[in-house]
Amino acid sequence: MSELATPGPADSSDAFAFMQVGAAATPVPDTVIAIPVRNEAERITACLRAVDAQAGLRPGSLGLVLFLNNCTDGTVALVEDLAPRMSIPVRFAHVTFAGAHAGWARRAAMDAAADWLDAGGHAMGTILSTDADTLVPPDWVARNLAAMEAGADAVAGRVELNPAEAALLPPSLPARGRLEDAYSALLTEAEARIDPDPHDPWPCHRTTIGASLSVRLPAYRTVGGMPAIPLGEDGAFVASLLTHGCRVRHATDVVVIISARLTGRAPGGVADTIRARCEVPDSLCDARLESVPRALIRYAWRHRLRRLHADGRLVRTRGWARLLGIGPDEARRIAALPLARLAIAEAERASPRLAYRPLGPRQLPRHIRIASLVLAGMRAASRTGRAMRAGGSGVAPVPGVAPADAR
Repeated sequence: MSELATPGPADSSDAFAFMQVGAAATPVPDTVIAIPVRNEAERITACLRAVDAQAGLRPGSLGLVLFLNNCTDGTVALVEDLAPRMSIPVRFAHVTFAGAHAGWARRAAMDAAADWLDAGGHAMGTILSTDADTLVPPDWVARNLAAMEAGADAVAGRVELNPAEAALLPPSLPARGRLEDAYSALLTEAEARIDPDPHDPWPCHRTTIGASLSVRLPAYRTVGGMPAIPLGEDGAFVASLLTHGCRVRHATDVVVIISARLTGRAPGGVADTIRARCEVPDSLCDARLESVPRALIRYAWRHRLRRLHADGRLVRTRGWARLLGIGPDEARRIAALPLARLAIAEAERASPRLAYRPLGPRQLPRHIRIASLVLAGMRAASRTGRAMRAGGSGVAPVPGVAPADAR
């Protein structure tokens, strides 16, 4: 395939000419994986073989879109050789554009997948996103689809570093990662108990990464597609889905293997994060990894604001705004927002008392111990409340504790 003429930024994949090769698609696939690709000659072969090994799917239901941009190594030749020999149909294009960035490329790939689904009449089709240096397990697509069949509009998966590459990193880095993962899991369970989401129940996680995202076509169209921004397009996309009322499942059983390399293809990506933490071991954790007291206060406020919004009291009262340090004009604007999740997000943004103050890695062990003790109490209270209700005592559940006893 010869390189195409240089295009400018576009809102639709119609601006790019995609070639289709590989297995004949009869019927047209109703599930399409979209992958942006740039200079991945070392990893694209393994990536495509993993995609082609998907199991548990109806024959002919899966397709693949590859959006190659600004490739200057042997990636294009490898794709031209591999794609026609895959067992699923593949659409791919190669473009050169000086203004390319991660969000622009991911949007182009996902827009092409959406157009393919539209052309096949699959109004409820599914788009999956991953990266060209990622290895997806054989049940990756099937697990995403299972979560959607259970009611999700979109699914965010987890990631794990390639073990062989991670073994070459400084030992302090994976040790820090384990601490962060442990603390994040504790905070997520606390959040699920204090402010439960029926569409994303515990066990769940809070990872948002383009290496494992999936979305139904209607939800993708509702939010206007993947944001074409240079950095953080995946997080912005999921945030937009949530604020539009879409049901996002953070499924713990959807996991992909990502590269642990120190030189990435997209500025601000995983590689940059790994390298920065190697260079500055004491750099702050992610924003949501704040102290236990601040996290519990945040989750309690989310629960309270959600109830006030549901009862129409967010508009009628202003006590919540005074307590959060939000001015009258801003409070009126927030209270008028139609969706509770959007109002909560704006309240957190506007309130100086809910500003995120992330921990440093040396603080994690102490807060892991504190969170473990707090959750032990929550679990015990939940068990006691259920036992008393089952015995007909009529005792109400403990405030802020979800009814399920997650272990």
